[in-house]
Amino acid sequence: MTMLIELRIRDFAVIDDLALTLGPGLNVLTGETGAGKSIIVDALALLLGERASSEDVRLGANKARIEAVFDVHGAPGIASYLEGAGIGGDDGLLILRREVQAEGRNRAWINGSPATAGQVGELGGRLIDLHGQHDHQTLLRRSAQREILDAFADAGSAAAAVREAHGRWREAQERLDRRRERVYSLAAEGEFLRHQLDEIEVAELKADEEDRLDAEAHRLAHRQELVQELNQVHQALYGDDEAVSDRLAGIVRTLEKEARLDEELEPIVELVRGALEAVQEAGLRAVDYASDVEHDPGRLQEIELRRELLFKLKRKYGPELQDVIETRDRLAEEVRELDDAEVDLSALETEVERAHGTLTQAGITLTAARTEAAAELSQRVQELLPGLGMKDGVVEIALLPESEVGPNGAEGVEFRVSLNAGFPPRGLARVASGGELSRVMLALKSVLAQVDAIPTLIFDEIDAGVGGAVAHGVAGTLARVSDHHQVFVITHLPQLASRARTHLLVEKVVDEGVAATRVQPLEHQERISEIARMLGGDAESSASLEHARTLLEGY
Repeated sequence: MTMLIELRIRDFAVIDDLALTLGPGLNVLTGETGAGKSIIVDALALLLGERASSEDVRLGANKARIEAVFDVHGAPGIASYLEGAGIGGDDGLLILRREVQAEGRNRAWINGSPATAGQVGELGGRLIDLHGQHDHQTLLRRSAQREILDAFADAGSAAAAVREAHGRWREAQERLDRRRERVYSLAAEGEFLRHQLDEIEVAELKADEEDRLDAEAHRLAHRQELVQELNQVHQALYGDDEAVSDRLAGIVRTLEKEARLDEELEPIVELVRGALEAVQEAGLRAVDYASDVEHDPGRLQEIELRRELLFKLKRKYGPELQDVIETRDRLAEEVRELDDAEVDLSALETEVERAHGTLTQAGITLTAARTEAAAELSQRVQELLPGLGMKDGVVEIALLPESEVGPNGAEGVEFRVSLNAGFPPRGLARVASGGELSRVMLALKSVLAQVDAIPTLIFDEIDAGVGGAVAHGVAGTLARVSDHHQVFVITHLPQLASRARTHLLVEKVVDEGVAATRVQPLEHQERISEIARMLGGDAESSASLEHARTLLEGY
């Protein structure tokens, strides 16, 4: 059985060194008022994530330490958590520890591995449900009432499906809203966008054309000089009587004749023959170049017009030609987006409708589970109220429809009660006192015990203000809860103390002038004495002791 087996507290408030060993079923902690019973719960609350303060450290100590040891053999989820966090197990034991330094710093450990206080609190929260003297006030919150109903209905997955479906619907709606806003923005300037795009596209820009135009313009501006010089080159290489090609041809003939006498001259012949061919090719290319430049005298004007167009486009969309090209591409995308807007909006609207349909169906499923559970839970809680001193109590769990299915479903949840005959049920906050709320909470816990996954329930004087016949009802209810959970109760009720499987006594002592809290387990005879004290009157009288013995033997 998963449970808290030991709680160790050192130098916390008035506690110097304390170790509590707990067992399965019902554990009770009793003692005189002011002995420090609630301080033990305060220490547990600190372990479970309450804000730490240097004032928590016992006077004269350097640090306070709270450590809880759990048997988690029956809790596979804990093992998975530890594995995911990279924390080793300890043979089915889980040890949570938190320290608070006198200077205010605090540290935490899980199974000896450093951890955050948040991690320790999260793990502890999976194992302990702690109810202080005022925690019944949570029943006044609609959110808590909804969570209780969903827990009883075993509707956790249905509630999660609603939250997930609501999230998807909201995301789809937001995408649609953003798309509509974008389309409206584009539509307002649609004609202007198209005009800009046409103005750039008609230019048929190329990324490298400026350099090519500059080079060509420079060449054309010096065409007379180029033609003249290239014609001279042609004549010198190929055209004149004394052209280089003619002279090289003569040299080739001479070398060919000599090579017939000596074959070793053949490589020289090849070199000069290659030079002749290169000179002839150069001469021909020179005259062709001169002819082409001279052939197109209007080209320079075309280039200047093109360069003027590019300058205007750069001034408007630049500063560089590449910027103009990028602007063209962006405008093309925006115009495409505008042209496709109707199709896109239709698709997004369909997605929103589909997501909303899924949300609606998830809400219907959750509502059905809540409706059935509300009737059963209210009936079962109501059946317990007479035994808790509310014989005329009526419980109603109302489902309040919302205009839209929200992340928490299609309805709010309100717990309503009437604790006096003839009065209609109304919200808890309007009709229940603190003590009555406490007992309603106890009734709910009793009903929910079989579905509550948290193994250890701790109640800090939840029975405050209860006495007489009602005390027996409270004791019986908590005893029934302990059939399914480990229950740890700080109590003043002898009726409840008599039902415990483990009974611990808290006492305040003065050690060397400093108050300290001690806890000791009670055996049978010691329990009789303590219960006699709790009954009031003379704790040493035979009547009180007999009454205490009767209570113990009755269970």
